[in-house]
Amino acid sequence: MSELKIKEKIGYAMGDVASNFYWRVFDAFLFIFYTDVFGLSPAAVGTLMLVTRLIDAFSDPLMGTLADRTNTRFGKFRPYLLWGIMPIAAAGVLLFTVPDLDDSGKLVWAYATYIFMMLAYTFINLPYGALLGVVTQDTQSRTSLSSFRFIGASLGGTLVAFMTPELVAYLGGENEILGWQLTMTLYGFITAILFSTTFFSVKERIAPPKNQTVSFVQDLKDLSQNKPWLVLFGLALIIMLTISIRSSVGTYYFKYVVEREDLIGTFTAVFLISFGVGAAITPILTKYVDKKRLLLILMSLVTLFSVLFYFVPSGDTVLVFILQIAIGLCLGPKSPLVFSMYADTADYSEWKNGRRSTAMIFAAAAFSQKLGGAIAGATIGYVLSSLGYVANAEQSPDSLLGIVLLISIIPGFFALLSVFMITRYSLSNDELIRCQKVLDERRSDPNY
Repeated sequence: MSELKIKEKIGYAMGDVASNFYWRVFDAFLFIFYTDVFGLSPAAVGTLMLVTRLIDAFSDPLMGTLADRTNTRFGKFRPYLLWGIMPIAAAGVLLFTVPDLDDSGKLVWAYATYIFMMLAYTFINLPYGALLGVVTQDTQSRTSLSSFRFIGASLGGTLVAFMTPELVAYLGGENEILGWQLTMTLYGFITAILFSTTFFSVKERIAPPKNQTVSFVQDLKDLSQNKPWLVLFGLALIIMLTISIRSSVGTYYFKYVVEREDLIGTFTAVFLISFGVGAAITPILTKYVDKKRLLLILMSLVTLFSVLFYFVPSGDTVLVFILQIAIGLCLGPKSPLVFSMYADTADYSEWKNGRRSTAMIFAAAAFSQKLGGAIAGATIGYVLSSLGYVANAEQSPDSLLGIVLLISIIPGFFALLSVFMITRYSLSNDELIRCQKVLDERRSDPNY
């Protein structure tokens, strides 16, 4: 299969630029919005994120089943890039609306709108992710395409980190809630253009076997027997804990520990830029270093840098930013590598079982990431609550210690745990090449 054209790679990347106009808002701003604007306690927010993301996570396999069984003249996955625009735009505005209700009513509203938001995100983002598995079967091309995707994620996330606080203040004036609503409305228009660009830029080239007959139960059974995928499932969950905890706590760290709220956007943006650089150099790195070995090295370094963060004096912002850049550079290749490996496990499953369920592979991957995000949100909420966090007030020494631990030692522990998980991954490059050679032979048969 020929190398993908740069136009298609850029077009595919636009989908993750769009996704990060929502995901990065959740990751960097939603927790502190709920505590400091909406008025919920940290423990209530932690429980909210755990419960709602668990509900949403279980929707991922169902969405994967639906997408795998979708057949249109545009393909299986591309149509959802258009069908999902209105739901995600509406959900974004409702999520940042604060109703004039009592505390119980507001909590119900928060649960309802957050569940709606995550379901809308799944409806459009999961088919987008699954496209990676059907655009090309060449493993190096997949890594390159995945790198473009996460460069797009870094670009979108950086724009959100810089723009969001300024837009909320500019559009809302003294009314912060109105500022959030108008900002999310603007983001809805932008993402509509970006997802449409991806729809018109990308082609689906790999189809499942013509005579394939599967069921939801059979899909789950195939996943349970796909050992490389099982390792990636656990790995993605753990790495998401590392990333989500640090991302969400960064706003608290600069507001209460460093006492420089003006640096919150820059801190997040610096991470995302370095993350994007790491994603960009991934195809170069994988030419010389096996994916598994590269992940081992990178996550070991993330462990080290996260622990070192604990010992940095809060006033030493230069060292804080240096470590943030180092962590971003190390985490940048993680996403292109892991998602390229997910696509590889789809080939492995087809080789082993004679069936291909690409969207289910990526749906279950999304499940693990959302489960990781849910556990991260709960961890933050319970740690802050147990140590006496009070919104918009001077924090106690215990509360400050909790914030520092959440941005250093705790994510460092999860990064170390990911190193162990990587050692369990068994699908080598040589084995993958053998699998794909067999698949090429099968696909040359018109009856396959």
